[in-house]
Amino acid sequence: MNALPFPVPGEPDTPLFLAPQAGVSESPFRRLCRSFGADVVLTEFVSAEGIVRGSGRTASYLRFDEAERPIGVQIFGADPATMGEAAALVTETYAPDFVDINFGCPVKKVVKRNGGSGCLRDLKLVDGIIRAVDRATPLPVTAKIRSGFDEATRDPVAIGRVCQDAGARLVTLHPRTRADMYSGQARWEEIAALVRALEIPVIGNGDVRFGQDARAMRERTGCRGIMIARGSHGAPWLFHQSRAALDGEPVPGGPGLRTRFEICIRHAANAVAFEPDPEKAVREFRKHLGWYTKGIPDSRRLRQRLFRVRDLQEVREVLEGYLDGHAGQDGGGGTRGPGVLRTPRTLYRYDGAGEPTVATPGR
Repeated sequence: MNALPFPVPGEPDTPLFLAPQAGVSESPFRRLCRSFGADVVLTEFVSAEGIVRGSGRTASYLRFDEAERPIGVQIFGADPATMGEAAALVTETYAPDFVDINFGCPVKKVVKRNGGSGCLRDLKLVDGIIRAVDRATPLPVTAKIRSGFDEATRDPVAIGRVCQDAGARLVTLHPRTRADMYSGQARWEEIAALVRALEIPVIGNGDVRFGQDARAMRERTGCRGIMIARGSHGAPWLFHQSRAALDGEPVPGGPGLRTRFEICIRHAANAVAFEPDPEKAVREFRKHLGWYTKGIPDSRRLRQRLFRVRDLQEVREVLEGYLDGHAGQDGGGGTRGPGVLRTPRTLYRYDGAGEPTVATPGR
């Protein structure tokens, strides 16, 4: 099987990747997913223009800690020269393990600038971008693609071959087109076709929502690794379940309510430590609160309260109140009575230079 272009601790046969997701794949979530078994993580996708202009906001997306390695920085843009310059700056300043190019984002504001999956309308542009980035950095260059821009341009094998010939050392395929967005079913058979067509490793992405899905994708496609995206929202333990399935071990169930809420609090506390503005951090964390509480009894009423919280203590109080009102319901097959949610053992404080350090819980 094709070797990855960067080392992965433990050398798993099928490494698990956390997908680059805007507003989701920040350092606190990357660390959380690593603790549950993600082998490789990527940053949120970052604008090459923002990197070149020296945007402070853009730089904030690039912060990571040594504990997160192996990590890739994903960049997007439509100008080869700017993409190359951004790759060089990322390499010099942050030294990730690889640089990934986003040819998959379907969001309108990215596509209208011809970035993300918008590039797939012009494979000469795809070729030019990869070559420019590859010339600009000594790091491995990888690419994340969709199957095409629309049905008329749907040809993942042709796109993948362009990427390989231009210098990409690994390709991740989400087998939907930009027009599909996230609707319908991912066509895993297209991942299998790409695996057969390319000499470089192919990572499969799309519709991995349960541990068994990871094993099914590997068996049906022969992919070198598996990237998990939306399935991880509010469920970072999916990586642990996926690893068990891939290793042929019994797949554990999800955590009970109390454990789920303690994981949520741990995530929220580190999100607050990561963001200089605590109130902004909690406001932006509300989407995670919605995901962590999805599918539990009376979840709609709970979310209505959580979407109004303004600080971490309020989050804790709302969740503790819910547990008090649902004593004996654990959601994971067990029963546990009410009590105080545990403070996470480790928080991460980030200084003004963006370098993370371990902070004492509660400080």
